[in-house]
This record gives sequence, C-alpha cells and structure tokens, in this order.
Amino acid sequence: MSLILQIDSHGQPNKWISWQDAAVYHAKGLVTWTLGHCEMTLRGGDNRITGEQSIIKTSSIIAVKGDAVSKKRNRHPTLNNRELFRRDRYMCAYCGIISTEHKLTRDHIVPKSKGGANTWMNVVTCCPKCNQKKDDRPLSETGMELLYAPYVPSRAEYLLLQNRNVLYDQMEFLLAFVPEYSRAWEYTKDYKKPTQMDLY
Repeated sequence: MSLILQIDSHGQPNKWISWQDAAVYHAKGLVTWTLGHCEMTLRGGDNRITGEQSIIKTSSIIAVKGDAVSKKRNRHPTLNNRELFRRDRYMCAYCGIISTEHKLTRDHIVPKSKGGANTWMNVVTCCPKCNQKKDDRPLSETGMELLYAPYVPSRAEYLLLQNRNVLYDQMEFLLAFVPEYSRAWEYTKDYKKPTQMDLY
C-alpha cells in the first residue's frame, strides 16, 4: 500500500505516513480534512456490543490538526546520500557521468579539512574517479568545475525525493510547492497518471 501524505491544517506538506498512522489520526479525531482522488477503506475488528465492523475511510492526502510545519520552516531537510543523489539526478557534478546510487559518492566542494560544512550547499554527487582526482583540495587547485549548482531542497521537493512511489494526486499537490529552478521537475517529467489497478 502506498504511503499517505500528511499535511498540516493550513495545507503545508509535512511528511509521509503509513496507513496505520493515518488510522490513528482518524481514530483520535485529528484529521481536519482530506484531499486526493485515491481513497482507501481500512477495516478493523468487530464492536463487542453492536457486532459491527469498524471502518475508517481515508485519502492519499490528509490534513492533521495543528501547524506542525511551522516548527520546521527554518530547518533544512536532513542531508543523506539517497536524497542528495536524487537531487542531482545521479549525475557527477564534475564529469557529468550518470551512475547508480551504489557507484556514487558525496563530495564536499570546500573540503571539510578546509572548513567546509556538511550541508546541502557544500555537497554534490560525485563519481569515484572525480572524487579521487579532486581529493582533499578546493576546486581552485584542481582545474575542475561544477556542471551544476547545489541548492537546498524545499520541504515539498524533499518529500518527492524521499518517496519513489508517489501517487498522481500527491505528485500534483507537492509540485505546487516546488520552486521553478528545482531539478525535481526533471525527475517527475515522465510521471504518468496511474490506473486504479496501480494504486494499491
């Protein structure tokens, strides 16, 4: 079953949750509204008194009470290789070769030994050959140049980078929050609207 996109009550994207988490939010009365074309029915046990089966209907996008995102607005998404490589389209920032996740490395533009930070703005995807060539030196000493600029993914873009199985309605919702310069547009250009059979 696909993950459910949790947003806050103001419509700001927050995180991916499981259908079990969605059921808990519904059961506690914390879901303020739902969105999306992909509805699902969650069936529970039988009520001891009435004998009726408990049923919760949810959607692929649910708004949960509160403004959970406000606490995270000024916080950058967690940096890890999986999302870094997806941000950079699995392309080495120096030679342009495209490779698989297992054959790529993280390169610090300003080396950590020279005071470079381990942040989105100072790291790029790199193939092992270029990483070895650059070694522990700043670009000015290597004759190498960046083919693209690093950037910090927005919250919506980060959610797209995190999930490989984004449903069509979730994709449409998140793309409304993605800035024009984002490489996520390239990542989603071949995305096709799924049939009902694809959803679950």
